[in-house]
Amino acid sequence: MGTFRRQLLVNALKLFDLALMTSCFLLASVYSFHHSAVPTFSEFLSMRIKVANFVLFFALLWMWHLICSGFGLYSSRRLSSQRALVLDVVKAVTLGTLLLLIATVTFHIRLVTRDFVVAFWFTTLLSTAMARLALRGALQQVRLHGRNLRHMLIVGANARAIQVARRISARPELGYRILGFVDQGWAGSEEFRRSGYSVVCDIDHLAQYLRDSIVDEVVIALPLKSQHDLAALVARVCEEQGIITRVLSDLFDLKLARARVEELEGASLITHYTGNDEGWPVVVKRVLDIVISASLLILLAPLLLLVSVLIKLTSRGPVLFRQSRLGFNKRRFHICKFRTMVVDAEEQMKKIEHLNEVSGPVFKIRNDPRITAVGRFLRKTSIDELPQLWNVLRGDMSLVGPRPLPVRDYQGFSEDWQRRRFSVRPGITCLWQIAGRSSIPFEKWMQLDLQYIDQWSLRLDLEILLRTIPAVLRGSGAA
Repeated sequence: MGTFRRQLLVNALKLFDLALMTSCFLLASVYSFHHSAVPTFSEFLSMRIKVANFVLFFALLWMWHLICSGFGLYSSRRLSSQRALVLDVVKAVTLGTLLLLIATVTFHIRLVTRDFVVAFWFTTLLSTAMARLALRGALQQVRLHGRNLRHMLIVGANARAIQVARRISARPELGYRILGFVDQGWAGSEEFRRSGYSVVCDIDHLAQYLRDSIVDEVVIALPLKSQHDLAALVARVCEEQGIITRVLSDLFDLKLARARVEELEGASLITHYTGNDEGWPVVVKRVLDIVISASLLILLAPLLLLVSVLIKLTSRGPVLFRQSRLGFNKRRFHICKFRTMVVDAEEQMKKIEHLNEVSGPVFKIRNDPRITAVGRFLRKTSIDELPQLWNVLRGDMSLVGPRPLPVRDYQGFSEDWQRRRFSVRPGITCLWQIAGRSSIPFEKWMQLDLQYIDQWSLRLDLEILLRTIPAVLRGSGAA
């Protein structure tokens, strides 16, 4: 499940919990009224309009949200057991009911009787547990049908690693596809081969494997007492490329990645990740991407049509240029741009590569002979980038994020720290665009991308969007 859809589900679940708790509160109130001599019906109504009761109720909503969050009811429970989920629900509901009881006794609110407490606890527990189990079942069915899958690599070919792999393979509803194992040659290799699993590479070639493959998560199952340095090296390699890391035990002194603890059938997993993958800001970012890109595509439709006609009338070939680019975690997608070059521009590149004017693996020439007359104007004004709004609407890109690079450029990367830029969704504009684009060195470009990832906020996105407008009007360099 993508970051946006996952966070949208979490926020919907939070609202559902508050509505559910409110309904249970009212049901318990009605039940208490019919099974108690006090309060009277008139007192019951009068208590509903008291300011103190109003404040108490909203404080209860806020408290309920904090309790549910504290027990991990809004975190990913993909690896947790059903029993652990229900137990956490019991703990959260029980604690919330006790705090409600304490608050009402403290403020002398007569509504909360013994019947109310029992009814509230029972209805809230039952409805919350059933809702969580229903959601869990629905997500499992989605994964069993081949959707919402995660690609996992296991480092270590020992008994613990094999056990983890078997646990995951035995539960396809978790939605994991095991790519294979990573390990050095050792005395137990023959026994490992008999297990039916395969080693995709050794640890020396792990970085290369991550560069060339779609890997969502890496589980480190090495014996940390004897191979701590090796395990730490693996963690740093994953950190460099922005790959989520799970560890069976112990923590590493990583500089950028944050950690959270999860559980798989009694085995503790410590997950390290970089970037922002949860919270309201992530949802707002995606909603803004959808609303703004859709609105601009509608508003700019006449301009897009005019440009399409000009391209068709002035040069041979298609209106749009589509090229395979690398997106989130190196997933490939086809970027859309207005064609600004001659039809066989890709084939002509080899003849003019010696004219490249920028450092690093990227290829840019200010006066590229392959650019058409109309294309030069489109690049100068950045109008050629407008079709990428469709990529944003589809979810391949965001309005703001590191620029998606062609496969050719990526193959020229020489440092793994540069690959961490692929741990977030690429964008149309970023710090590089407003800092000079083609005029800055490649390494500085990569540093700006990582600076954006580490300092990301909605405010930063807004600042970049606002500063992109004058940069485009100045025509400061073509992408």
